[in-house]
Amino acid sequence: MDELIRTIAVYALPLLFAITLHEAAHGYVANYFGDKTAYVAGRVSLDPFKHIDPVGTVLMPLLLYFISHGSFMFGYAKPVPVNFGNLRNPRKQSAFVAIAGPGSNLLMALGWLIVGLVVAAYSGPDGFLFEVSRAGIRINLIFFALNLVPIPPLDGGRVVTSILPPRLGYQFAQLEPYGFFIVMALLVTHVLDFWLAGVSNLGYGLINLIASPLQLILT
Repeated sequence: MDELIRTIAVYALPLLFAITLHEAAHGYVANYFGDKTAYVAGRVSLDPFKHIDPVGTVLMPLLLYFISHGSFMFGYAKPVPVNFGNLRNPRKQSAFVAIAGPGSNLLMALGWLIVGLVVAAYSGPDGFLFEVSRAGIRINLIFFALNLVPIPPLDGGRVVTSILPPRLGYQFAQLEPYGFFIVMALLVTHVLDFWLAGVSNLGYGLINLIASPLQLILT
């Protein structure tokens, strides 16, 4: 129980930021390109309670944590409503709406890396805040990699749908009702491990490259 409480304390803030900014980014970009559905629904917001799903964000991760003894966790937020038909250029701009979520997670991973570098430089790599910053990097890189899996309704699947020829894109989009179960099966059987590790490492390499000047200054 002590380990669970500490895990929640370390991961709670990074997880809330990761979910909130991810979903708000979708809504903000959709609103920018002409669809005000999310804005009218109040989902272009940094209020985490507007994005948290009681089952997907709280109950499911906790259950999986206990069932797997901490080795496997998965969850989701309430998806931001987007009417792609309202976009000024639906095929092209739907890809930008989709990529906004993972893009925000990559930027947040960079932000947590900078926090971690500053904390390590001034108080050492052993404190609670440094541990939180490491959790923030890990969570956001996992969100980044997982949401880029090219299976609808994940963001990567929506990007693929938008760039395929219209007929193929429509046929590919028919996977959406089954996408959640497909992704869960791939996660449980570890088929996605290679993808998640590869894309996460790519993201980490990118943010580390961007933050390297700061690292040189602090050292």
